[in-house]
Formats: sequence, C-alpha cells, structure tokens
Amino acid sequence: MREYSCFDILGPIMIGPSSSHTAGAARLGKIAAIIAGENKFTKVEFYLHGSFAKTYKGHGTDKALVAGVLGLNPWDEMLKDSFQIAKKRELQFEFIESNLGDEHPNTVKFVFIEENKSTVEVMGSSVGGGNIKITEIDGQKIEFTGNYPTLIIRHKDTPGMISKVSTIIYEAGINIAFLKVYRKDRGHSAAMIFETDSVIPVGTNKRIKELGNIESIRFINPIIEGE
Repeated sequence: MREYSCFDILGPIMIGPSSSHTAGAARLGKIAAIIAGENKFTKVEFYLHGSFAKTYKGHGTDKALVAGVLGLNPWDEMLKDSFQIAKKRELQFEFIESNLGDEHPNTVKFVFIEENKSTVEVMGSSVGGGNIKITEIDGQKIEFTGNYPTLIIRHKDTPGMISKVSTIIYEAGINIAFLKVYRKDRGHSAAMIFETDSVIPVGTNKRIKELGNIESIRFINPIIEGE
C-alpha cells in the first residue's frame, strides 16, 4: 500500500492554475536546464506530448516551462512574466506539438541549443502534484525524480566503474539511497545515477573525474519550497 505525504494531498506551493501543468512543468524546466550544463544556451525547443500539447496555453504550461529553464521556481511570482524575461535575456524559445510515443501524457522533450550550435536533449514528465520524472538525456533512457540530491555520470562502459565511484561517495560520508545503471551497448557509453540522502560535496567532482573514462558529471539538488 502506498504511503501519502501531506505534499501529495495538499499539493505544492506554486503559482497556479495546475500542479501538473504549471508547478511540475516549472520543475521540469529548471532541472532540465541544470542537466543542460553550464554552457550558455541561446534557444530552447519544447516538444510537447499528450495533454501538454493540447492544453499548454490555457494551463500556463508554456510560461511555466520557460520560467523553469530560466531558473525560476514554481512558486515564483515572476513565472507569469517568463516570456518577457526570456526576451530580455535574449533566449529564444519555440513550442512544438509532438507525438513522443508511449510516454506519460504530461511529457516534454527539451532541446537546448547552445552558442556553438551543439545541443542537449532532456525528456521528462510531470506526474501529478508537482512531482516529476526525468526519463531521457541525449537519447539515453534513464529515470530519476529530482526529489533527492542526484549525481549523473556519463562514462565509458569499463569494468569497476560502479565500485570506484561508489567508494568515492562512501569516503565523502554520503549514503546512497538509489543507484541505477544504464547503457546502450557493451563497451560504449553508459550512465550511472546516484540518488543520495545528502548533498554530495563539490570536491567529489574532481575525484570522480580523476578516475578516467568520465564523459560528464552533473549534480542536481532537489528544489526545496521556500528557498
């Protein structure tokens, strides 16, 4: 039997009208932008699926998604002005109704276009009550919720990588709540996702990079209401 928190019953602190279409959308946008990395992106394409595609204007999903990629929180009163803020920051954006396949009806694929024309793709869903799920990064199927401090590592698929990274996290005094491993083909690129009970120290980044065969490291801290 599932246990329900007061957050599930009462919903998140947010700018309305819908926890799924606005609060969840803003959270998706913010975490997707963090995944996109530190390089400046000049345009974001939002590929909207299912219910998102049909109701995004009326429910404010469009403004929430733009607000999220700008770094605004779901409860920020500036959310409703996100289009104007994006214009001031010279960020272009486009909404495209799409069929993303067998995905949750509140799903969006973000395509971040950087100054050098390279792209980062992130797909995720707003699953209700302001909760989200990230399901894909650059074509790699993954899954995490953003409710825990999360470490995403892309690396070459070589023996011992999970053990080596886990040891570094252990030596930092961090407990691993969940660990998921993904790969497309043996010996090629793979991904590890660590969801932890506390924030991983920044210095851990350097130690992991020194292991070699590391393609990218991303830290994502949960979005805490009121911060």
